[in-house]
Amino acid sequence: MSTDSAIIRRSVDDPRAFAEIFDRHARVVGAFAARRVGSDAAEDVLSETFLVAFRRRGDFDHRWESARPWLLGIATRLVRSHRAHEAGHWRALGAAAGEPGSDEGGLEAASERLDATARVRELVPGIAAVSARDRDTLLLYAWGDLTYEEVAVALGVPVGTVRSRLNRVRRRLGATAVARAGSPVRRGEEALDG
Repeated sequence: MSTDSAIIRRSVDDPRAFAEIFDRHARVVGAFAARRVGSDAAEDVLSETFLVAFRRRGDFDHRWESARPWLLGIATRLVRSHRAHEAGHWRALGAAAGEPGSDEGGLEAASERLDATARVRELVPGIAAVSARDRDTLLLYAWGDLTYEEVAVALGVPVGTVRSRLNRVRRRLGATAVARAGSPVRRGEEALDG
């Protein structure tokens, strides 16, 4: 199986080859975009991401075999243009976290859903309150499922910057969880990781 790098190289002479990059990564980029800007704007971000990537495929850094960090970096920059929608999405997520689920289940399942809802409700204001750079870093790591090194590539920053941003976000979210629930900081970190 060819690496993404080899496919992008081939697509410079044969543009149709780039379709394989879309096939490989559209689901991940689309899911990341949906979490950031909501499902309505996600399709636009997805389309724009691959359009920009196709146009800039000659600029791809071939030292990387996978195009996923590059594509998620493009998507992150496009999301910035949808900030108003994202803010509304976070407010809606916070409001939805307060509503009990309507699907039926046992008492234990309902209790688990309520616990998860409470953890999300604790973190949403904290995530919305961090700087855009820190939020981008966190969400590429948590929702984009990228390594620190891949987040660094996506954002064009050193790995140390990614580490310090994630550390700052974890501390802030941990402090938010402690202030809101009186729970240990570790609980907020578990919610962030889970």
